[in-house]
Amino acid sequence: MASEITYAEVKFKNASNSSGTHSDSSAAPKGNPTHHQIYFQKYSQLLEEKKATKYKIIHNKLSCMKNSSLMDGKAWSCCPKDWKPFGSNCYFISTSPAASWNESEKKCSSKGAHLLVIHSKEEQDFITKNLEQKAAYYIGLWGPGHRQWQWVDKSPYNESAAFWHKGEPNNVWEKCVVLHHRPAGWGWNDVLCNYIQSSVCQMNKIYL
Repeated sequence: MASEITYAEVKFKNASNSSGTHSDSSAAPKGNPTHHQIYFQKYSQLLEEKKATKYKIIHNKLSCMKNSSLMDGKAWSCCPKDWKPFGSNCYFISTSPAASWNESEKKCSSKGAHLLVIHSKEEQDFITKNLEQKAAYYIGLWGPGHRQWQWVDKSPYNESAAFWHKGEPNNVWEKCVVLHHRPAGWGWNDVLCNYIQSSVCQMNKIYL
């Protein structure tokens, strides 16, 4: 179900700015409008169109980076503050409090996101660079029965783009999946869904 997502502050960063300094912005533009403020106003109009939705999710800050190429006339790609951008998505590593798979998915949903969905080694490598090797992290893969693995976003499960540890999955009663580290590196392991673990949330970038 669609959700209204409200941001109290938007920060813009030009991708060509090597210093990485955020440009000045605020929720209430003052003086002559800049193109940054114009894009914020466009986003405010987008929020107005979503007022009929049932749920409201609030992110305190939004960080935006100028796109190298325009996408449908939208010059900025944005993620909530403290989320990590990669490709067309934003990622949030949730370590506290740890939770079961179902509770972890609910926590992601409350942020307008879902548990991590992985479709490439490049995506997994980006995520694992930001994870603690001593922890295990729920991802959005689960098996409703007979080892029929499904992603929470309904995208197809592709066996050729699956990154199971050697010997996994190994238990028909373990219907949820974690990403964790072994001596051979990062990979997937099936576990009981009521195990208490960390997790990674994923949402689409917002384009302005």
